[in-house]
Amino acid sequence: MTRNPIGGTMTHEEILARIRTSAAQRILFLPHATRQMMRPDRMISTSDVRMVIDNGEIIENYPNDARGHSCLVLGFGDHRRFIHVVCAPNDEYLAIISTYLPIPEKWSTDFKKRIT
Repeated sequence: MTRNPIGGTMTHEEILARIRTSAAQRILFLPHATRQMMRPDRMISTSDVRMVIDNGEIIENYPNDARGHSCLVLGFGDHRRFIHVVCAPNDEYLAIISTYLPIPEKWSTDFKKRIT
């Protein structure tokens, strides 16, 4: 759980609901995310990102991020590839901060935990 901006706590399920509600209004791809998506070794489409947001799960939560409350969502894209999406929901849109294909050497086999 994390504290929400109004006080109290939010579960991952509540945060995920907020992400999906924000995404239903509008998705804003920040320049860094767009550059990462277009890399030849990634080629992550907007539909890949949408699938991750619609069906994925929060694996890391960043309630004190300087950009506002953000989190890392893990899911599958169109080609059944694991994809990580860093996003920040707000009242008017969902900001996509970054998106990438997790590197197996840096993550557990299910890509949910960082290897330290």
